[in-house]
Amino acid sequence: MDEKQIEIRKKLKKKLDTARYEHTLGVAYTAACLAMRYGADIQKAEVAGLLHDCAKCIPDEEKLQKCEKHHLPISDAERKNPSLLHAKLGAYYARQKYGITDEEILGAITWHTTGKPEMTLLEEIVFIADYIEPDRDRAPNLEEIRTLAFTDLKTAVGAVLAGTLAYVGKRQDALDETTVAAYEYYKRIGELV
Repeated sequence: MDEKQIEIRKKLKKKLDTARYEHTLGVAYTAACLAMRYGADIQKAEVAGLLHDCAKCIPDEEKLQKCEKHHLPISDAERKNPSLLHAKLGAYYARQKYGITDEEILGAITWHTTGKPEMTLLEEIVFIADYIEPDRDRAPNLEEIRTLAFTDLKTAVGAVLAGTLAYVGKRQDALDETTVAAYEYYKRIGELV
């Protein structure tokens, strides 16, 4: 672990509640493991995992205000469910408060919640790591997706997106258009593989 990661961990420990901090460490660890498996940059995966939820503990109304203040785009689904904004705001904070300028890392933070069509390898890794990290225990088909994550990452992404859409549909929350588009993309490429 380099000095930058040590500094990030110190800052995060002060900003996040205990459960969120532990989750963050789990995502960083899992992202690093997936990066090793798929030949991605391990350091980038770990940093993206550490910072993916850096804006999560901000109250929803404040997330909305901060996104407006910093001119970050807000979809209709994000307006209805401002919790989703922690990803975009987190990428902004990663740049502004943690000094991250690597666009790959910032993209992985931005898309870790909704996904998007044609994610980069690092984006897919952080997206999946957030879902399967060791302390997660309530997601449906978790063991199957954990296994799939280390054998066929794109299929695992598609499975998580399908589960997310089913879950959001049952709750009758606003569906994020980006998540729908991501699902359609991964479903299409899954059929081609």
